[in-house]
Amino acid sequence: MRKIRLVESMAGLPSPMNFSIWWNGGSILGMLLGLQILTGLLLSMHYVSDVGTAFSSVIHIIRDVPGGWAIRSLHANGASLFFAAIYLHIGRGLYYQSYVTQPVTWLVGSTIFLLSMATAFLGYVLPWGQMSFWGATVITNLISAIPYFGQSTVEWVWGGYSVGQPTLTRFFSLHFLLPFAIASASAIHVIALHERGSTSPLGSTDRINKIPFHPYYTWKDIVGFVAVCLILSIMVFYHPNTLMDPENWNTANPLVTPVHIQPEWYFLFAYAILRSIPSKLGGVLALALSVGVLYLLPALAPKENTPTAFCPPFQFVYWIFTVNFFLLTWLGGCPIEVPFDTLSVYCTFTYFTLILLLLYSPRIWKKVF
Repeated sequence: MRKIRLVESMAGLPSPMNFSIWWNGGSILGMLLGLQILTGLLLSMHYVSDVGTAFSSVIHIIRDVPGGWAIRSLHANGASLFFAAIYLHIGRGLYYQSYVTQPVTWLVGSTIFLLSMATAFLGYVLPWGQMSFWGATVITNLISAIPYFGQSTVEWVWGGYSVGQPTLTRFFSLHFLLPFAIASASAIHVIALHERGSTSPLGSTDRINKIPFHPYYTWKDIVGFVAVCLILSIMVFYHPNTLMDPENWNTANPLVTPVHIQPEWYFLFAYAILRSIPSKLGGVLALALSVGVLYLLPALAPKENTPTAFCPPFQFVYWIFTVNFFLLTWLGGCPIEVPFDTLSVYCTFTYFTLILLLLYSPRIWKKVF
């Protein structure tokens, strides 16, 4: 009976009647998370977390396991599509100032984003290719910037004095467990959203002019599922390796450093911020703040804000911020040389400045007009 009542309450949830396509993000992310967990479980049945055979086990999955190439491609490209969807979802939340109207939901969502980044990084290391090994070496070594405890913490993460077998075993265990933590956090995210009620594009949370979630938005979600499955199918069957680094098709070699070490595309904006600051500790702090600022938005934002639809300055700043984000993503994949390094410094400064403008431009607009 409780399950039936839960389904009925979710299906009958009063939802604003002016939802746009941007409100499909949550359901699409839930579908993609389920797909990642399913394909990950199937891959784990054949993957071997041993530095001597990890790369060979991935090749075995692709070449010898029936349908293994499709499962592996679904998992790898599904991660890229998951982050594309999560960035769009965060972008929608920023645009409609969800951190003001839904602070608890926003904070839980920020935690999901951090857990997803950790899971994706751990998964990138598992194939034990050349870029996987050196990416793990470079990123984990950033912890050594922490005063006093940095180096000992790095050695604890590695399980030794360099990236090796203990590191791979730990990363595989965490990569297997974290998606279930993400699923649990997602459930809390949905509960927090339903507790307060969804916000309309006009910034209202009133129960006036609302309609039941089912069947109006369930059908819209189904259309979104079909569209995402079509995009994912095109990626898997026609462009399976477009978003992957060719260097990672070589087995890990600790004696040969790649010419240009870089993470996956969805981490490039943070990587550009990290490289733009000469100080190692300063770069790490800026990297952490570039993502951690999401937690600060509910506390820093004014409690009474002008809805985005009625605040042109906010809209202008938001789209400049979006362009700057894409610039940082592009710069993260560029070599560290003139003019890319100089441009990264300007874009990093602009990134944090625009976040402050996003917070206070509605308040200034409200006072003036």
